[in-house]
Amino acid sequence: MDRYAVVGNPIAQSKSPQIHEAFARATQQAMTYERLLAPMGGFADVAEAFAREGGKGLNITAPFKLDALAVAHTASERAQAAGACNTLRRDGDRWYAENTDGAGLVRDLTVNLGVSLEDCDVLLLGAGGAARGILLPMFAQRPRSLVISNRTIEKADALCAQFSARGPMSAVAPDRLAGRTFDVVINATSGGLKGGSAWPWPSGLFRTGAFAYDMIYADTPTPFMQWARGQAVTRAADGIGMLIEQAAESFLLWRGVRPDTAPVFRLLRPIGP
Repeated sequence: MDRYAVVGNPIAQSKSPQIHEAFARATQQAMTYERLLAPMGGFADVAEAFAREGGKGLNITAPFKLDALAVAHTASERAQAAGACNTLRRDGDRWYAENTDGAGLVRDLTVNLGVSLEDCDVLLLGAGGAARGILLPMFAQRPRSLVISNRTIEKADALCAQFSARGPMSAVAPDRLAGRTFDVVINATSGGLKGGSAWPWPSGLFRTGAFAYDMIYADTPTPFMQWARGQAVTRAADGIGMLIEQAAESFLLWRGVRPDTAPVFRLLRPIGP
């Protein structure tokens, strides 16, 4: 039985074991998948111990995605561009790093939700690691424009400087967005809207028929989705599909087969995606 795991701190809440166990059953793969709690500052030791015990691959969640890239011997273009890794594959005595977050988001939008990004104007809220990790797959969809807006505009400017050669993009401060509208608005901020916290972005950003997507997942509509629906947005989704699809990309990297994700949607959300 090949051994895989997800590493994080905290980790008890992770849905990854449930997802990958379902993938393994459906594709008849001989493997196990577990949760590993790593102490702060101790990711490298946990990864090395896992490898010594014959571990074949790891998923990585907060706060260790930078640490995971640091232990890798080689990395994909997506992981290098993101500056972070959410998937490690053991190749002999070396770790190979990949970032499947962006591919998972794009597949959820385009395949599961029927949202085309080609020739669309996209607004990305946030300029942290979550935003950085999805930019290459987003540009592969050929949007007409991509605007990054962040409370600290310098961070958005830095992303534009790094990725501007990939496609049309710009950095715009929240208070400069008034009067502009978009086809797709993606929340890539770490906490979204929390109770009582100030939301720096203005209302009126959504075009008629626009889609609001929150990279955070929750069993009830997220604060960002509620904010969007308060502006008459009728098409919105949280990130549960991104979670499932990025896991399928990791599974493909490890096992060479991409599982059907529809049954896992029904498993995690019995009423459907």
